[in-house]
Amino acid sequence: MRITDVRLRAVKNENELKLKAYADVTFEECFVIHGLKIIDGQKGMFVAMPSRKMPDGEYKDIAHPITPELRKGITEAVIAKYNELLVDGEIPAEVAALGE
Repeated sequence: MRITDVRLRAVKNENELKLKAYADVTFEECFVIHGLKIIDGQKGMFVAMPSRKMPDGEYKDIAHPITPELRKGITEAVIAKYNELLVDGEIPAEVAALGE
């Protein structure tokens, strides 16, 4: 599936140090997944799929790629868009730097 659009919303809450932004990804101009998270983890930036908290306290993805290739493509597209907006100043550097 071809990604045709990526939209981001920066997180400006200082309590969310690792969460940098939320992403919406559109495929083939006909299917969108809302609520992906860009997280600055111990091994660098990664994209977490939308999830729901279960009664036992565990989080379960409600939408996710089946193949490693699609997961890699989504991650690369979302992180590239984040970096592009950071360079363009559309995501304030102080928001991006929280938690660093």
